[in-house]
Amino acid sequence: MLDGIKIVEIEGLGPAPFAGMMLTDLGAEVTVIHRKGKAGSITAEASLLDRGKRSIALDLKDRADLEVARALIAQSDGVIEGFRPGVMERLGLGPEVCHADNPKLVFGRMTGWGQTGPRAFQAGHDLNYIATSGALYYAGLPDDAPVTPATLLGDIGGGALYLVAGILSGIIKAGRTGQGCVVDAAIVDGSAHMMNLLMALGQRGGLSEIRGASLLDGPHWSRSYMCACGGHITVQALEPQFYKTLLVALDLETDETMSAQHDRRQWGAQTARFAAIFLEKSRAEWALHFEGSDACVAVVLNPWEAAQDPHMKERETWGFENGHLQASAAPRFDGKIARLKSAPARDADRVEILSELDI
Repeated sequence: MLDGIKIVEIEGLGPAPFAGMMLTDLGAEVTVIHRKGKAGSITAEASLLDRGKRSIALDLKDRADLEVARALIAQSDGVIEGFRPGVMERLGLGPEVCHADNPKLVFGRMTGWGQTGPRAFQAGHDLNYIATSGALYYAGLPDDAPVTPATLLGDIGGGALYLVAGILSGIIKAGRTGQGCVVDAAIVDGSAHMMNLLMALGQRGGLSEIRGASLLDGPHWSRSYMCACGGHITVQALEPQFYKTLLVALDLETDETMSAQHDRRQWGAQTARFAAIFLEKSRAEWALHFEGSDACVAVVLNPWEAAQDPHMKERETWGFENGHLQASAAPRFDGKIARLKSAPARDADRVEILSELDI
């Protein structure tokens, strides 16, 4: 889909390389400028986030290497950087310099706090950003501390995906007008924006400022339960017809104490009833019990188990590349599955990249 689009990615952590990976999955040519030397302590030498990319190792504090980076950016459609505000400017690769060389360039900036604001220069990570944005508040049971899957809501959902959307929007505009732009993709902004579906529920009384009292974070029919084996199962029978199907499947269709689906006063007792029932069987037994059902029930799988699930397996959602489990590209176009690509060794494409530059 993005064949012919060229992106330069400055090596970073988390959401920035994920955004580059997604653009590569969509068909863009992404060249990552790795730091000279070995990878960082939490980054593999050939990270799966670099799959399909080209690699050149440069020291951006070295004048000759800086000129290589500048020339590479000058012939690209977009750049991705994930430093704190001002770092690229101090290196001599800020938006003003890059736009002087390439007016059509889309300059993608990935940060947690954003380019402006009181915390713009402050350190932080995924949980800090989504805690501040309001996105973490509803993630958890009322009596427990809020918990969310690591990196998904902040780094990826509120960060990388918004950076990709911003870059693609900027490239479309540049194609029409010849004018590039600067994309300020802040995790606090993106994760707050993701809350608008929940905020929309509040227009009809479905969202409470009290955690555990809203339409989707308090009911007995919208949570996870432990099974006899220690595994878990999820239930989210929102619509009345699905809730009725759930009650029938659990032999509770004639139980008057379970019939009041939306009576908040009964949610505690109804939750306890469901919890006791789901403890009677193992996760595997419940999976078999609800197979093919519209009760909106699914067991909780880890990624390795998910790779073997019949539905996920048929769609080839998970796969192995060089012995490492990873998810396939998404979304799909015309029903085609993008095959997994290998990640390059650091600096593997130096000769090819330098031969393309007019320096």
